[in-house]
Amino acid sequence: MSRHPKPPVGQSVRHGPRVKDEQKPAALIARAVTKDYGDGPALHPLDLRVEEHERVALIGHNGSGKTTFLRMAAGLLEPASGSVTIFGEAPGSIKARRHLSYLADTPTFYEDLSVWEHLEYTARLHGQTSWEQRGADLLGQLGIYERADDLPTRFSRGLKQKAAIALAFIRPFDLMLVDEPFVGLDAEGKEALLELFEEASAAGSALLVATHELGFVDSTQRTIALRDGALIFDGPSSRAEARGLVAFEGTAETES
Repeated sequence: MSRHPKPPVGQSVRHGPRVKDEQKPAALIARAVTKDYGDGPALHPLDLRVEEHERVALIGHNGSGKTTFLRMAAGLLEPASGSVTIFGEAPGSIKARRHLSYLADTPTFYEDLSVWEHLEYTARLHGQTSWEQRGADLLGQLGIYERADDLPTRFSRGLKQKAAIALAFIRPFDLMLVDEPFVGLDAEGKEALLELFEEASAAGSALLVATHELGFVDSTQRTIALRDGALIFDGPSSRAEARGLVAFEGTAETES
């Protein structure tokens, strides 16, 4: 590990988006966007707007359309109709990808790259030349610094999630889309992720986080709820409100 910078003891990672342009449009706009997988609608016409700096929780039972929407916003799925824009750009375009970091629900890695090599590849892909200390800080904050030279494909579910979180935060972004990030994390990992969310938000990035972790709702400004592909709630965040929105489905909520 001597060839990697050491993370500072007791200090969290400082990072953030690029310098803000006051003329930029909303972070995310969805206009009547729909998705149909063939056996019925996965997402009914959805209109949604997420502004710069907003912290938004996206909740709903499994199959409610959360992942479908996030994947369309990330440019990984084509909508059946309607449109989504990321700071005015088409999802999946180079300009949209410049603004967006996406933390998927299932971590994926290259088979032959170590955690550190993944960090270098991701950082350089996004134009970061002085990334090493930031990478070490992220791994230290997430508690996996000593695993930097290991292959993440061989990790447990929780360690894979921590490695994926480091990759999502190593690059600059103005909007982060996150799908069930707390799954598999231990208490240390959850605390570190919440700190990273807080730091990114304080730096000006927008966050849209799909989660069953209802305790996280209290740290957001706004909650959006989907049910069977339809929008059923969009308003100020409240854990009590969120609990009521998902309780009818028998979803096991998780407290942080």
